[in-house]
Amino acid sequence: MSSILKFNNVTKYYSNGIHALKNVNFEVNEGEFISIIGPSGSGKSTILRSINKLITITDGEITLEGVCVNKQKGKNLRRLRRNIGMIFQNYNLVYSLSVFQNVLHGCLGYIKGLKGIFGIYSESEKKKALGLLEELGISQYAYNKASDLSGGQKQRVGIARAIMQNPKVLLCDEPIASLDPSSAKTIMDLLKGMSQKRNIACIVNLHQLDVALKYSTRIIGLSKGEIVFDGIPEELTDEAIEKIYNTSRENLMIGVGANVKE
Repeated sequence: MSSILKFNNVTKYYSNGIHALKNVNFEVNEGEFISIIGPSGSGKSTILRSINKLITITDGEITLEGVCVNKQKGKNLRRLRRNIGMIFQNYNLVYSLSVFQNVLHGCLGYIKGLKGIFGIYSESEKKKALGLLEELGISQYAYNKASDLSGGQKQRVGIARAIMQNPKVLLCDEPIASLDPSSAKTIMDLLKGMSQKRNIACIVNLHQLDVALKYSTRIIGLSKGEIVFDGIPEELTDEAIEKIYNTSRENLMIGVGANVKE
């Protein structure tokens, strides 16, 4: 496995004085399925959003395939973001458009000029979008408005749109926080299966400790902006959990879809 993403002494201060990340260092290899866990305010979302420069870091360096993310602007940043798919807790779909059109939006980073403005897609792109909907089990809703779908179905559309980009890295910010336990399991199964099939590195922010333990090839534990654990699930001891959450394992709710008490 080769390293595709690196954090080198990454620090982030927000304008309100919050020190969100403190000298964070880690590398991500192709095909890894990494869960980032930690209480609210530990820096999970800041890490994820700094990878595609939705947030600008204060110090340090983030590199994707050797390219320094935090130095990219304009066209170069847009080109870099093609390689980074993102899945959001609140889905971020265009609800007035069809499911099919939402998935095709994953191509927009590759389309130039008027074709991009007017949403003119090639036949191969349309075929790929329909194939992804089939793979995700929602092809029957292709021409429904995105607003008509359930939460779990909306998240499947979000996955299809992200995979449509052909990303090297898939970022998932609390992808199951709004879902019931059954839908949450389905989404995690699909994320794991689809990313591994395509050898995409997947980084998932999670509140659910049990879900992280079940699905991850690696877990990163954050506390107050610092990495306090980085290892395989089997290495996540009670002591390590207490260091991350500042409470014992017994005080954390275990069960698919249950949020960690903080």
